[in-house]
Amino acid sequence: MATLSQYQEPMKSILVIGLGISGYSVIRHLARQPVRLTVADTREIPPYLNSLKENYPDVDLVTGRIPLENLEEFDEIVASPGIELPASVMASKLVGDIELFARAVEAPVIGITGSNGKSTVTMLVHDMLLAAGQRVIAGGNLGTPALDLLEQERPDFYVLELSSFQLETVHSLHLVAAVILNISEDHLDRHKTIRAYTEAKLRIFRNAEQSVVNCDDDLLHKASLGTLNPIGFGLQPTDQDCEFGILEQDGMRILVHGNQQLIREDQLSIQGDSHILNVLSGLALVYASGVKLDNSVIQAAGNFRGLPHRCQMVGEYRGIQWINDSKATNPGATRAAIMNFKKPIILIVGGQGKGADFRNLGILIEQRVRHVILIGEDAEVIDAALSEYTERSNAFSLEQAVDMAVKLANSGDVVLFSPACASYDMFESYIHRGEAFAEIVAKRVQS
Repeated sequence: MATLSQYQEPMKSILVIGLGISGYSVIRHLARQPVRLTVADTREIPPYLNSLKENYPDVDLVTGRIPLENLEEFDEIVASPGIELPASVMASKLVGDIELFARAVEAPVIGITGSNGKSTVTMLVHDMLLAAGQRVIAGGNLGTPALDLLEQERPDFYVLELSSFQLETVHSLHLVAAVILNISEDHLDRHKTIRAYTEAKLRIFRNAEQSVVNCDDDLLHKASLGTLNPIGFGLQPTDQDCEFGILEQDGMRILVHGNQQLIREDQLSIQGDSHILNVLSGLALVYASGVKLDNSVIQAAGNFRGLPHRCQMVGEYRGIQWINDSKATNPGATRAAIMNFKKPIILIVGGQGKGADFRNLGILIEQRVRHVILIGEDAEVIDAALSEYTERSNAFSLEQAVDMAVKLANSGDVVLFSPACASYDMFESYIHRGEAFAEIVAKRVQS
């Protein structure tokens, strides 16, 4: 006689690659399900090793390598964002934490990606929805991993920042509204070409109810024309394609939705073209999600003061402004930061360049930057790219770079720390890098 166990499906076997914050959130999520889990990490002592052993002793563990020879044994492979696997890994088996989130989520989701500004817009949309009386939780590539958000009480909206790495392995994410803020060279050490990087970003529009499109970016605008219900935004007068734009009146720029005036530029807590674009995209996302753009939402947009390490003033001494833009990890972000200032700039730049082409910064630097101070692993690469455009100096450390800037800067100048590179050659993260800059400025400049 057949037993009940003979009719039960075999337990699904899942390999989780990477035991960092994202990988550990995957373990917590999957451990509640009837699956057999294995986790692998190339590091001998990954960050969450002790927590895994204490809380999930039944999870099989492989450290120091990824068991590539046994991948066919697993029904599914969950790779943490940024981990590059060989071509031998079957794409049909490969997913990420956002795909697992998509399978489990039960509330509307707003998705935000782009080379620059996605963290800012994620928190801006979060604040505007809160002001509208909505229950909202934000996370993903920013702050709390997406799967950990599911442990909280169900909100009216989730707002997710999504990286190109996360989007590569997404198949079933349904978004109520989605945006690609911009595209500039980033992560080419992984994606190899700007086309492959753009294609990864464009995956955010799959299954999206409404797409929010940057009308000022020709490449994105053309690529997004086939998406559902596109809503455009840009630094231009509104028309049929660009629903959220700019009206110039008596020398003042006003953010508008169609013919409706929303808020003047001087009513925003942060000035500059890049922030105006952030606000326009945020307003478009809230509108696309079905939430009315009432006075509370507009006021929240005006009151938003930005994020730490993103064009954050950390000091103003003797008429010189010191700006921490450590979150600028690619040339496009540094370009946006430079555009925000009309004063002469002393620029501190450098780190791990990730294969980016820094020559695109040259003409803008020639127009806006008085002197460049180079630091980090790819200082020579950046130096060569900018050789025709401005005076440059090399510093062996961030401390020495600040000391040089103290001597070079005059009253009325801006010292802008906007590295255009990843931080891992000298620091643990862009946060660590930005905190170090602020501490050095506080010690050196005030003394």
